[in-house]
Amino acid sequence: MPETAAKGWTRWVPGVEVLRNYQAAWLVNDVIAGLVLTAILVPVGMGYAEASGVPAINGLYATIIPLIVYALFGPSRIMVLGPDSTLAAVIAAIILPLSAGSVERAVALAGLLGVISGASSLLIGLARLGLLADLLSKPIRIGFLNAIAFTVLIGQMPKLFGFSVKAETLAGRAMMLFQGILDGKTNLVAFAIGGGSLALILLIKRFRPQWPGILVAVVLATLASGMLDLHTTAHIAVLGVLPQGLPSLKIPLLSWNDLLALLPGGIIISLLTFADTSVLSRALAQRGGYQVNTNQEMVALGMANMFAGLFQGFSISASSSRTPVAESSGSKTQLTGLVGAAAIALLLVLAPALLQSLPSAVLGAVVIAACLSFADLKGMWELHALRKVEFWLSVVSFLGVAFVGVIEGIFISIALALLVLIWNAWHPHFAVLARVDGSKGFHDVKRHPEGRFVPGVVLFRWDEQLFFANAEIFREKVLQAVDSASSHTLRVIVVADAITDIDITASDVLINLHAELGRRNIELWFAGLKGPVKDRLRTYGSLEKMGHDIFSPTVGSAVNHYRSSYAVDWKDWDEV
Repeated sequence: MPETAAKGWTRWVPGVEVLRNYQAAWLVNDVIAGLVLTAILVPVGMGYAEASGVPAINGLYATIIPLIVYALFGPSRIMVLGPDSTLAAVIAAIILPLSAGSVERAVALAGLLGVISGASSLLIGLARLGLLADLLSKPIRIGFLNAIAFTVLIGQMPKLFGFSVKAETLAGRAMMLFQGILDGKTNLVAFAIGGGSLALILLIKRFRPQWPGILVAVVLATLASGMLDLHTTAHIAVLGVLPQGLPSLKIPLLSWNDLLALLPGGIIISLLTFADTSVLSRALAQRGGYQVNTNQEMVALGMANMFAGLFQGFSISASSSRTPVAESSGSKTQLTGLVGAAAIALLLVLAPALLQSLPSAVLGAVVIAACLSFADLKGMWELHALRKVEFWLSVVSFLGVAFVGVIEGIFISIALALLVLIWNAWHPHFAVLARVDGSKGFHDVKRHPEGRFVPGVVLFRWDEQLFFANAEIFREKVLQAVDSASSHTLRVIVVADAITDIDITASDVLINLHAELGRRNIELWFAGLKGPVKDRLRTYGSLEKMGHDIFSPTVGSAVNHYRSSYAVDWKDWDEV
């Protein structure tokens, strides 16, 4: 599909622009893809709702509304939004401690959380601050996803065994799960259906990935449960008749304290949803031959979450599992999502009892299968092999999210990542350079001990900006290089290509270093310092004290200038 540039107000509602340019040839593909997608949306939406701590019906509400909203405001042509497995444990961890066991209060809290996360996304998008999602680095995301997978797994396992547990902490739920198994609470029929469904979903995904494994498992289990009346004969938990009708506008009116308690979680959810959605959106756009705006993506996510919260839903995200279903089914435009929303709406209006015999164990299996798909233990181990500090960031993220709390764990991980960033800038890499025969330029003498030093020169490379935290370290390392030089030093040349900024504190340190070297009859020069950085030194007044003619564009020109200035033994040295 060729990209059509949207102008005026339509750039905020890309769906209208697509509708204006809609081609009749796309209609059959969009309708078929929407109907195929519906078969997956229904069980997944209900399963993720229960994993989020709210009734299954709210998962369908949180599916219908975002599909409609995103069709209007979303920049991606075939993105599918809805309840998300990675958010389920986050939502549950935030709302359940505040709900005090009340289902109605849990639904209201989940709705308000959706509004807050949506408003946060909307503000970030309108302010063009989509890059905030970059705070969630890869190690943090890997640890987070593994923690969520582990948390949801422990939370859903009791459904597979046919009993329920109530505990506020992950450790408490795990202990009650094992205690329940030891006490003989397992319902063998529920376990057979749930475990069998999980095995079926995983086997189909492994050997017949083009088949709708979730749909097959749900249909077979529902038919078996209904025909054998397992709810009565085997006492297994089933979904029951869904409330008839469409979701209605219901503003979640809660206290100011509830709002403050949910606010950090809403912001975190907005960043998590954007981090995943933006990657998927860009990949789809690249394959489809069009472009997406990341800030518009944030606006669309915000609108979808806000309306989901206002219509008895909860926070949602893009789906990396359901979107490929739409794509592989031939989806061309956002109409696919509208067809899916309409089909679910018809189900609620015309046949709310269709899935009444669906065993809860199967919904647990659906969620567990999703968790196993996004858990990334291999990725965490690869971090250990590639870079230990990032591995430990991932471990901290995992432990924090799993055992301290989702919000607290992410904040701890981000804070630790920023501390690592500051530490690296505080103690950057530096090198003393030497000439290596047979190789152009100058190289780190630690990596090339055979290198030859320029007589009378210390070539000192600093691979970071100069600022208050590392300026004194810079000064100490320069003086150490001078003291350990193999010949009497006449000039220090700072190789400054990597110095992107110099603050006022660092400027004062440079002035002091210039004076200290001057007392030892050593000149201070810079090679490759960028123009904007020199302008800063000029603005600070530093060059009035250090001199305006202490710069060379390259290391080679700096060395050649030195050669032309001093009569030293240049045997075996050519101009560089």
